[in-house]
Amino acid sequence: MKLRSSPLSPFGRKVKIGAILCDIHLDVVPADTTDPTDSLREQNPLGKIPVLLREDGPAIYDSRVIVEYLDMVAGGGVLIPARGEDRIAALTMLALGDGISDAALLQIYENRFRDADTHSARWLDHQAGKVARGLAALEAAPPQQLPVSGAAHVGEISVACALGYLDLRFAGAWRAGHPALVAWLDAFAARVPAFEATTPQG
Repeated sequence: MKLRSSPLSPFGRKVKIGAILCDIHLDVVPADTTDPTDSLREQNPLGKIPVLLREDGPAIYDSRVIVEYLDMVAGGGVLIPARGEDRIAALTMLALGDGISDAALLQIYENRFRDADTHSARWLDHQAGKVARGLAALEAAPPQQLPVSGAAHVGEISVACALGYLDLRFAGAWRAGHPALVAWLDAFAARVPAFEATTPQG
């Protein structure tokens, strides 16, 4: 299987970590979401990454669906608890981690795709507020381990990738006010070597 992604994408990184924990090999093929000639737009009509390409089926997107598929291929219960409140807790944490990444990305895109004189401070503050509230919630209650056979569940992976993206794009400014979350991320990285192995360069 091939994964269309970008080296810096927190969502692509989440899938890469999930694949490692599921013992599934993915060939990573770079994608450029801004290039109208990139075949990505044929593989995902939204032109977004990541996209999983299979030999025996249609393309799968987005990252949440891909990790669900990887978990299924691996037999289930590797990344996502099989049922009940544990499953809901993991998926809720997944939504929180992905939401932080989304809000961080939108701040980057505002600066990347709009001219400086058209930047919206209100929009940037709106997205920064999502990140701040998400980090506050995680500081108060860092992700808990749940019963999966892999080293971490999908919610933990999503949060770790979001924090890694904040380190990359915002110089780790989040760390100063979130000591419990810093300690959690250090412990996660020690428990899940795939996190360091997928650290983006750039």
